[in-house]
Amino acid sequence: MGEGHGRPAGYSRCTRHGERNAEDQDRRDDQLAVSTAIQAVESSGPAGVARAKGTTPKWCTTSAVKQIEMHPDRLFPADPGVRGLARSIYSVVRDVPIISPHGHLDPALLVENTSFTDPSSLFVTPDHYVTRMLHALGVDLARISPQRGHDDRGAPSPREVWRLFCEHWASFRGTPSRYWIESELIDVFGVSVQPGPETADALYDELVAKLASPEFRPRALFKRFRIEVIATTDDPCSELAAHRSLAADTTWTGRVVPTFRPDNYLDPAADDWQRRVALLGTAADADTGDYDGYIDALERRRAFFAQHGATSTDHGPADAESEPLSSAEARRIYAAALRRSATLSECTAFRRHMLGEMARMACDDGMVMQLHSGVLRNHHAPTYAAYGADTGHDIPVAAEFTRALQPLLCRYGTHPRFRLVIFTVDETTWSRELAPLAGFYPSVFVGAPWWFLDTPSAMLRFREAVTDTAGFHKTSGFVDDTRAFCSIPARHDMARRVDCGYLARLVAAHRLSEDEAFETAHALAYRLPRDVFRLT
Repeated sequence: MGEGHGRPAGYSRCTRHGERNAEDQDRRDDQLAVSTAIQAVESSGPAGVARAKGTTPKWCTTSAVKQIEMHPDRLFPADPGVRGLARSIYSVVRDVPIISPHGHLDPALLVENTSFTDPSSLFVTPDHYVTRMLHALGVDLARISPQRGHDDRGAPSPREVWRLFCEHWASFRGTPSRYWIESELIDVFGVSVQPGPETADALYDELVAKLASPEFRPRALFKRFRIEVIATTDDPCSELAAHRSLAADTTWTGRVVPTFRPDNYLDPAADDWQRRVALLGTAADADTGDYDGYIDALERRRAFFAQHGATSTDHGPADAESEPLSSAEARRIYAAALRRSATLSECTAFRRHMLGEMARMACDDGMVMQLHSGVLRNHHAPTYAAYGADTGHDIPVAAEFTRALQPLLCRYGTHPRFRLVIFTVDETTWSRELAPLAGFYPSVFVGAPWWFLDTPSAMLRFREAVTDTAGFHKTSGFVDDTRAFCSIPARHDMARRVDCGYLARLVAAHRLSEDEAFETAHALAYRLPRDVFRLT
């Protein structure tokens, strides 16, 4: 990146001439000056900026050291009267415990409880919302996640990753990622200075220093975030060692439950399916050499997960089709798939059949079935080859549920133990398909906006699209669906604010009483996600 890139003309990070030692000293002086400016801003606001002018480095102006401003009424309606109602409703749910029924936290963090090392590993590398945006802005993934690829140019340091993120901070304006990160910086770390190229190093050092303190270790943050329960996402062959360790730890008072995620074991077209099925047999102590043994192995592993606290399964197939196969046909295709002779159409038919089998098993064991189809995974083949899955190039496609799920729902939709939570990234299905399905089938709930739709605007559109047909109580409550641990409270707070704003509008229009709005807000934030996912 060229000297002065992204900075106003006339400002240079270091002098063009002179000895390197002098340049290094200038750099240290500049960083100290920015730290002084940041401390002044955080302690004294605009007055602090004025006092900091005399210490501003030559490559930075005081106007570049800006405070993060998180208005107390953020995301509430603009109308003053409705905003006041939203503020009142929000006061009821602001501090209720977090129920997180769908997420991707690594439970080993809580077992080991070691300090986070740097801000890059908190804000950047675990969050594909952030890495995807950086890549879209032209940043090579090797510069922010080289450990996942085959690049041999040498891994960048966490500080270099942080600088890259800060250099592109302006490009996150208007995104939920920016909202969450600002909330994290202020509410979790007490840092009120915006990231930017001029503040990157000083912010990095300040955050590293704070992360070394015991109050920023994972267990302390878990308690501080008021997380009552969090569900992880786990491979069916996992022995759940971290979950078991937490359950056996008498010093641990939180609750972390696993979720059974069998996608790669249900689709014979998936990479390495034959090897995975063999591992499944080993884990379940069952013979997966034939279809009946394979079904037995899946049922055994579900039971193992349930024994260790799991209350749900998670399914992300390419589509929601659920047409069953005859027993004979299922056995035939399974055998062909083991021999690697099944056609793609046969593999697809088997995968759709197995979605129905998961529903059948859910009726037996009572595990809640989560479904989120309609995403084309690993859209960019070169990136997938270099960096693997979950690196930002899963792209939504049009989804269809009404016809696709009819075979499954005709068999199990009114079963008293069956429960299906349907998520989508195709919001056109909210009012056309999902709300009507939830408005008839006792087993069906509409999943909250997530992934590409967990934005303030989409959350509001969700309520407007779904409530008329399905009401509030046939929706799932919010799910954070994140690997970025420190963003969990910010994500839940965003959803609570949007919901309170929507409820305030109903009160203002005399469609709800204030008492009903208070009760509904609490249900959306706490009771619904707890009850829908059977986390009581």
